[in-house]
Amino acid sequence: MALLAALAVPLAPVRPVAAQELAQRLGPPDATRSVTLRSTTDLDVLRPVLSAFLADRPQVAVRYEQWLSNGLYARATADCLQRRAGADLVISSAVHHMVDLVNRGCAARHVSSGTAALPPALNWRDELWGVTQEPAVMVYNRDLVPEADVPRSRFDLLDLLRSPDSRYAGRVATYDIEASGLGYLFAYADSLEATTFGGLMEAFGRTDTVATCCSAQIMSGIVSGRYLIAYNIIGSYAMERARDDPRLGIVAPDDYTLMLSRGAMIPREAPDRDLAGELVDFLLSVEGRAALKDAALLTDLDELTRTGAATAGQGASLLRPVELSPKLLVASDRHKRMLFLSRWRDAFPTVEPVAPAP
Repeated sequence: MALLAALAVPLAPVRPVAAQELAQRLGPPDATRSVTLRSTTDLDVLRPVLSAFLADRPQVAVRYEQWLSNGLYARATADCLQRRAGADLVISSAVHHMVDLVNRGCAARHVSSGTAALPPALNWRDELWGVTQEPAVMVYNRDLVPEADVPRSRFDLLDLLRSPDSRYAGRVATYDIEASGLGYLFAYADSLEATTFGGLMEAFGRTDTVATCCSAQIMSGIVSGRYLIAYNIIGSYAMERARDDPRLGIVAPDDYTLMLSRGAMIPREAPDRDLAGELVDFLLSVEGRAALKDAALLTDLDELTRTGAATAGQGASLLRPVELSPKLLVASDRHKRMLFLSRWRDAFPTVEPVAPAP
C-alpha cells in the first residue's frame, strides 16, 4: 500500500481549480437532520432520486453541492488532509480520484446488505461503492449527419476523419481531459483498451477536434450544429436529453463500450456518517435503483439496444466496466499523467474555455 500511495501523489493542477457550481437545499425547512452531498452529478438529473430518498424521511434535508470533478477532488483532499468536517457523502464520476482518496485513508467504512450485494468490482474495502451504471457514448446531430456516416465504432470514426478535407474537420468534440476528471478517466481507459487510441489521437489533432469541459456544453453544441459528432460522452446525460430532443443521436461503440459506475464515499470526517450510510443504502435499494433507472443513471445492454444506441445482437462482452480498484491509482501516477497530458496537448490545439455556471 505504501507503493500505491506513492504512485498516487496528485499533480498540481495545470489550470485553476473551479469552485462548486451550485448549492441547494432539498427537503423541509424545519428538518431536524441534514446530509451534505457533494457530487459531480447535475442536480437536474439527480433531483428526482434525492426526492425519492426524502419522501419517506420528513425530518431529513439534503444540502446538495454540485462540483466539477477536479474541484471536488481538490476540496475532498483538502478536507481529508486538514481533518476538516465537510461533506457527509461524496459522489464523483472521476472514480480514479475516489480510489486515490480511499487509498489515502480519507474514507469511513460502511457495511450493509446493499453494499455486501455489490460485485467486488464495485465495492472497494467497504469504503467506495459504485452506485450507477452509465456508458461512454458517441453522440451526433441526427439532422446533419447522414445515416451512412454515423460512426458505430472507433474504426468508423477514424474513417470519417481520414480524409484531409473531411466535412467533420473542426466539427468533432470531446472532453478536455485537463478540465474534466471524467474525460481524463475515459481517455486513460481508452489508452488501455483500444488499439485505435493512437490513431484517434493523431486524427483528432490533424482535424482540429475541439476539447471542452462539460457534457451540457458539448451536447448543446451538437444540437445547435456547431459540432456534428462528440466522442466519449457520459451516456446518462445524453440519454436524458435525447428523450426531449430528437436531434440528438446516441451510439454505444460496438468495438467496446466503457461502463462507468459513479463512486460514492463517506469521508472520514463526515458529520453524520449514519445518515450518509442511509443514503448510500437507498441508492443500492430496489426503490433507489428504480429512481436511478428513471433518471438514466442506471443503464444496461437491453436499454442500449432498445433505444438503438447499441446494435442488436451485441453480447455482454460489448460492455467494459471501469473497476473500482487499486488499478486506477496508476492513472494518478505523476509521471504517467504528465506524459499523458503532454501527448493530449499535442493532439488538441483547440481547447474551449469552461462555460460559466448558471
